[in-house]
Amino acid sequence: MRYRYFICDVFTDRPFCGNQLAVLPEAEGLSDLQMQQIAREFNFSETTFVFPAEAGHTRKVRIFTPTKELPFAGHPNLGTAHVLAVDGAFGAFEAMKTVTFEEGAGPVRISIHRREDERLWCELEAPQGLTLGGPISPQRMASILALEPGDIVTDVHLPMVASVGLPFLVAEIKDRSALARARVDLTELGKLAAEGICHDLHIYVRSEHEFDIRARMFAPLDGVPEDPATGSANCALAGLLSAFQPEEHGNFSWRIAQGMEMGRPSILDARTEKRNGSVARCWIGGVSVLVSEGTITAVPP
Repeated sequence: MRYRYFICDVFTDRPFCGNQLAVLPEAEGLSDLQMQQIAREFNFSETTFVFPAEAGHTRKVRIFTPTKELPFAGHPNLGTAHVLAVDGAFGAFEAMKTVTFEEGAGPVRISIHRREDERLWCELEAPQGLTLGGPISPQRMASILALEPGDIVTDVHLPMVASVGLPFLVAEIKDRSALARARVDLTELGKLAAEGICHDLHIYVRSEHEFDIRARMFAPLDGVPEDPATGSANCALAGLLSAFQPEEHGNFSWRIAQGMEMGRPSILDARTEKRNGSVARCWIGGVSVLVSEGTITAVPP
């Protein structure tokens, strides 16, 4: 059987930048095995499969990497919302439309804004509250990244796991030179995974002028050597940074650059709300652009 698909680039307004995503807007009838095969065939960091809602929301969405299914991810949600809106699945709207996708991590609420230039800008609210895991030493983080211990900054936080629906091991790096030099040592990363510690790595430097943060994300054990734009990781990073802000209350925002080292520049807008000393809500947003569309044949299971 043949299924329609769209390919879009997320967190960019230019084709062949940002993070690639394949979306199958009518995936009814596909088995888990077929979806995994299709995701492996596209071989993007994620592919999404859209189904009718089961719990009264807008749609049910399943997200697959080339090797496994995810309960939540950032750019797949925003790209899927963009594709469905452009395809007319949500009907006509002028300024703003809100949709909710049913996913493994819970309902994901997405607002779709039509800007004056007619471009769609989408923003999601993380489906789960911020959780922080136990830290690892800067020496160990450096060995995993083939860096020196002095390249790991610990002024605000040690390397630690942060999640708003999908966990990442987050570390601050001292400068852009060290960020560019980072390479994953698969042997050291495998040891981390064997201990049950999150092995998807999100590293960042603080920046100035055009961007507040520059970041890179590596998930080689999940079939993603490096990701050009990671909404879920940067949403978790924004939550982590908010948690360490001295203010008890407030709204915080960051403009984030990712994918520069891969030749796929991406721009992500993260924001958070903090109440009574706790991070209450986290958002990540950006624009997307359609690249292609077609049909794909699913081999019978």
